Parts: sequence; structure tokens; C-alpha cells
Amino acid sequence: MPDIAQNTLYLTTPGSLVARDHLTLQVEVPVYPPELAAEERSRDRAIDWRKLSIPIHHLESICAFGQVTITPPALDLCWERGVAVNFLTENGHLHARLTGVADTSVALRRAQFRAADARAQCAAIARQIVAGKLQNSRNSILRAARETDSAVEQDRLSDAAEALARQIQSLNRWSADSLREPGALDGLRGVEGMGSATYFACFSLLLKQQRAEFAFGARSRRPPRDRINCLLSFLYALVRHDCVAALTSIGLDPFVGFLHAERPNRPALALDLMEEFRPWLADRLAVTLVNRQQVGPEDFREREGGAVEFTDAGRKRVITAYQQRKQEHLQHPLLEQNLRLGQMPFVQARLLARHLRGDVSDYVPLIPK
Repeated sequence: MPDIAQNTLYLTTPGSLVARDHLTLQVEVPVYPPELAAEERSRDRAIDWRKLSIPIHHLESICAFGQVTITPPALDLCWERGVAVNFLTENGHLHARLTGVADTSVALRRAQFRAADARAQCAAIARQIVAGKLQNSRNSILRAARETDSAVEQDRLSDAAEALARQIQSLNRWSADSLREPGALDGLRGVEGMGSATYFACFSLLLKQQRAEFAFGARSRRPPRDRINCLLSFLYALVRHDCVAALTSIGLDPFVGFLHAERPNRPALALDLMEEFRPWLADRLAVTLVNRQQVGPEDFREREGGAVEFTDAGRKRVITAYQQRKQEHLQHPLLEQNLRLGQMPFVQARLLARHLRGDVSDYVPLIPK
């Protein structure tokens, strides 16, 4: 069955159908023979149906993975009630996000566009984004160093943490004048790239169980070439969806960013916002799932050409774990409020909006204690 948690409906079964009945969405999920291959699954091959009725006011967004049909009347209802509809590939790559006419602040978006075009302000925001990501990456490595019983691994992790500390300190040497220089943004992207390389060079040491089954050499994206990269990429896609939703709800344009370059169909600002969430939300959850053996080799399959993807059961298991993780609470270090993790992208989007409006001098990334 599709999972409904924190106001998001996830549809992962090929051939699922969403229709409208007054102010309710009627969901039909086909049941297929277990031996039927994934690429052969279509509605005419179903042997049974599971049905679900969802009042529209219970939803914030819909994520449809793969071959899922949402009827025009159902889309109309979603647009009328502000429910965003996201169409993604089976592996979580965003194809399209459909929303109604946004009731947002034009003044805020104009401030966002001006900041993106202003070299110094754009670089200053990018510096904060990079600093948040590197600090959270360092905290994850320090945590792993404290938990390991191997002196060799502890030394490797400590060396990586020291390297990240130096890279973070290098960001403090960027003056207001240096941020105005033509190559400032590329320089900051270089620091981010070096930090990511340092972090992922010892990422395999965060895994305490199933190291052979989830061997990690380097990041591979489209397509992922091993199980751990498949898991990371899918979790990043879920976090990216939440960041797009948060930015849109605040009134910001998720496609006009500061650190990430603008490209067609690329939500650059959402990618900016999610950088600080990658290490402590997505990566830590991936490590937990592997270490607790909540996911295993049976949750993945390899396609021709070497691409690795989830099985239907594996994808649903990860979505469920992600939704449960978002229900946990954390005290926001700046606001000093105890909030659900699922609220954090919305809080950070508001803090970014306050900076763009001129209410606060800097954007402060979220660095959990």
C-alpha cells in the first residue's frame, strides 16, 4: 500500500491510479503475481486491487514514482487545495512538479533574484551553505571516530575531521572584498568539492555491518553503480523533494540558487538548502539502515549495464524509515525550539527568506548539536 506520513502520499507501485470523488482522492494500487518481473507490471497484469480513500485536506503533497496515473479531475482538486504533485522516476529523479497558481510574495522573489545576481551577496550565502555542509560532515566523522574500536580507523577518521576543520577555517578568511571577486563562487565550489572528497574518502568507515555487501568506493549518481550509492541517491531525492516543498511554501523560487549553477529543470536553490541536511539526515539514516540491517542485498537488483536500483519492497522500506525519522524531534540551535525533523527544511527556508528581506545579516545553516 502507498505510505501516508507527514502529509505526503508516496505511490511506488507501477500501474497505481489516483482519481477524484468530490473532496477525496481514490487510490487504486494493483497487486501483481510475485514472479512477475518489474518491467512487465501494468494494470492489465494485476490479480487484485487495494483501494484507499484520502480526504484532500490530509495531504500536503504527492510523490508518484514511475508509471503512476493521476486523472485530470484529481489534479484539479490538488491544484485547488494547494497539494503539489511530483512525478519522479523509480529511483527518485524528479521529472516534474505540478502546483496551482502560487499565492506568494513577489517582493521576496525579486529580492531572491537580486541576491542571485549580486556577486558578493550570492557568494556570501554560498559560503554559509558550504560551511554548514562541511561542519555537519565533520560532526558525523567525529561521531564515527568516537564509536569505533579500531585504532587504525580512528586515526583515519580523525585525520579526515582535521582536514575538514582546516577547510572550514579557510572559509573564514574570505573577506567582503574577496567575495566580490569574479572567481569567488567557483572558489567556494572548489572548497565544497574538496570537503566532499575528504568526507566520502572515509565514508565506508561509518558502516559497522554489511561492509562487503555495501562496499563504497566513490559517489556514482546516474545511474548508481552499487547498493550504497543507490541508497544515498534515493534518500537525497526524498530530502530534495522536502526542500522544494519548503521553499515553494515560503514563496521562494526553488530553481534560482546561489551555490549550485542554474540549469534547465534543476532546482538549484533546493540543492543549496539540502546541502546542510545531507550528512546528518540522509547519510546518517543510510548508515543506520545498513548497520541495523534494516536493508540488505535482497532489497536491490542490478540491471544490464551495471546500474543498481531498489526492489519495490526495498524502496518502500526506505520511504517508511525516512518518514519515521522525520517524526523525531530535535532542538533547533538558533530558535531553541523542539521541532520535528520534518519541519527543519521549512524553518531553514524561512531563515533564508528573512536574510533575503534584510531582516538578518546572514543566513545561518542548521548544525545539530
